[in-house]
Amino acid sequence: MTELRQRMIDAMVLRGFAQRTQESYISAIRRMAKHYRRDPALYTPQEVQAYLLHMVKEDKLSYSSMNQAACAAQFLFQTVLGHGREHFHIPFAKVPAKQPELLAREEISRLLMACTHPARRMLLQTIYATGLRVSEACALRVTDIDSAPDRMCVRVASGKGGKARYTLLSPTLLGLLRAHVRHQRCSNWLFANPSGAQAMSIEMAQRAYHGARARAHITKSGGIHTLRHCFATHLLEGGVDLFTIQKLLGHGHIATTGRYLHLISPQFRPPKELDPLDLLPALRLFWASPWQPPWHQRCASTARRTWQPTH
Repeated sequence: MTELRQRMIDAMVLRGFAQRTQESYISAIRRMAKHYRRDPALYTPQEVQAYLLHMVKEDKLSYSSMNQAACAAQFLFQTVLGHGREHFHIPFAKVPAKQPELLAREEISRLLMACTHPARRMLLQTIYATGLRVSEACALRVTDIDSAPDRMCVRVASGKGGKARYTLLSPTLLGLLRAHVRHQRCSNWLFANPSGAQAMSIEMAQRAYHGARARAHITKSGGIHTLRHCFATHLLEGGVDLFTIQKLLGHGHIATTGRYLHLISPQFRPPKELDPLDLLPALRLFWASPWQPPWHQRCASTARRTWQPTH
């Protein structure tokens, strides 16, 4: 490891950058160094701008990808190397905000039923029922589920930007998770990889989503993050206020949450139930699936029991 790379890592650790952010920044600088084949500390502002232009024009990458590289370069040159912003200007592209393409409730039901792997289907259900980011869901531990009568929440130990928060734990989701823990014999990670030694990878979760979407014959674009968008929009349609949804999603600014106001269907009528899972058609089919023990049905109606089942 070079001295410059170690300095950059140390600077990110001191500022509490998430592990994925650290990896993204290091990867971006590594690709830039591979392009110029010399020490990044020697680059001029013109060379950095030329590389960013190369990413868009020659490599045909998106402006979002270019902006990620620009963030990494800005941190390296301005924070780590101490170059003043006025002397080392790094341009950012203005990327138009795209409205996400939502799934209808009937499509979410089809998607979940099309996911034939029980643990991965449970992960998808959890993301939709809690609004977690995929990285947050994959990192959940059994101890993050708090089913105490006066709590009933899911703890996100390390969200985006290293921020901890709590989100919804509905009676329906609690019942499903209890059955999942009992069947999968979870002891640490709520969603483990095949060996059980580590958390399920984000890549595996994405593959589970895309595979289920294809088997359900859903042609709408978007990845597993679509379930988070659906969570927020369906809560808004159910009458939950924007401030509460902001806290559940872990957004730093209310304006970020406000974009979901434009996604509400004008024909929608607020339902009586506000639990996203309870709004899905044919949910009973998940409850009757052969991998879930009869014990699960008892748990669903007694959500305020102790969270972890007796093994």
